[in-house]
Amino acid sequence: MGVIQPMPTPGNTEWFRADRFGLFIHFGLYAEAARHEWVKSREEISNEDYQKYFDHFDPDLYDPKAWAKAAKNAGMKYFVITTKHHEGFCLWDSAYTDYKVTNTPYGKDILGPMVEAFREEGLKVGFYHSLLDWHHPDYTVDACHPMRNNKEYIEKDKERDITRYADYLYNQTEELMTKFGKIDILWFDFSVAPGMGFEGKGKDIWQSERLLKMIRSYQPDIIINDRLQIDQDIKTPEQYQPREWLKVNGQPVVWEACQTLSGSWGYYRDEESWKSVEMLIKMLVDSVSKGGNMILNVGPTGRGEFDHRAMAALEGIGKWMHYNSRSIYGCTAAPEEFKCPEDCRFTYNPKTNRLYVHVFSWPFRHLHLDGFVGKVEYAQLLNDASEIKMEVGKDENAGTIDTAFGSNTLSLILPIKKPNEVPVIELFLK
Repeated sequence: MGVIQPMPTPGNTEWFRADRFGLFIHFGLYAEAARHEWVKSREEISNEDYQKYFDHFDPDLYDPKAWAKAAKNAGMKYFVITTKHHEGFCLWDSAYTDYKVTNTPYGKDILGPMVEAFREEGLKVGFYHSLLDWHHPDYTVDACHPMRNNKEYIEKDKERDITRYADYLYNQTEELMTKFGKIDILWFDFSVAPGMGFEGKGKDIWQSERLLKMIRSYQPDIIINDRLQIDQDIKTPEQYQPREWLKVNGQPVVWEACQTLSGSWGYYRDEESWKSVEMLIKMLVDSVSKGGNMILNVGPTGRGEFDHRAMAALEGIGKWMHYNSRSIYGCTAAPEEFKCPEDCRFTYNPKTNRLYVHVFSWPFRHLHLDGFVGKVEYAQLLNDASEIKMEVGKDENAGTIDTAFGSNTLSLILPIKKPNEVPVIELFLK
């Protein structure tokens, strides 16, 4: 059978394409504002006015072991943490800035204990690092900058040297690559398009080629995303689900859907568009069915905890994964010869030769699989390994072969009651 393989990449994505499910964590000073991680830009807050969040940052309930256990129990296999978001605040004791967690009331490194805790739970380690920096004195104004409408601040751009900022970016990235052991993923974010009369910021500003050479010299197997404007290992569609396996120049690529529990990445106390557990599971399944991964974000509170809505979502996903993870780990898109029924998604494990039918809309009594006669040895519900009986060309009205289906349609006889949020039928192929 023809299983689609993505284009080869510089880094080692084999484990990534098997693990399929990860945790994103957006944590920074914006957790105290509690109204989106872009609050500084959205509300055009100056460094002086934003300083109050630095002066009061004290996540006293932070317990990285609790975070790691929550991720593991949800079925996640890797995590990515914002070492520095666009606001410029650093979660580790960087030698290149005073704008870091060790200078806040909390007074301790956050990143090191987190890396250790997640490794202890068996998760691979990923760092997010923003290319933008709204706090650094040499970072010039662009269309995303909080001071984009402040003429006095813009006027001082002529005193700023973006090449000094590029060196700062380089030096901090080198710290991240050398001080925390093996790093499995590096997630940069993002290049700025031109706008509002400002030039954009892209690979020439970031000195992307120089960055990549240094990163791979320290971490040759690392997976790097696509936001340095030089494609590396993974494409990262954000806040939408692709219609099919993501392709570049017509060729399938390694990709990861980046999704949130609600409409914000950072903690947003009053945001109400929280996704249901069923929707989140369907998004994960949909990604794997198209050869991709999903990384799901949590924004911890200012006191350093996953709030109750986030924990409820992770626990709900974990309950489903406990029974159905076999349809996720090691799986990919099904061979094209298999036609997927309406309101379903296929995933396929090429090593075990098992096909998984995720039933998004539970039908009454029968599920019909066209072209499957003679190809399935056995069928069962994955959650409890209970047999699903099969018939050829089942006609619900007469109990005989129906020409509408034909003799090459395999009909699965289903229980009337849906087993869980997203039932999975495991087909043992011949």
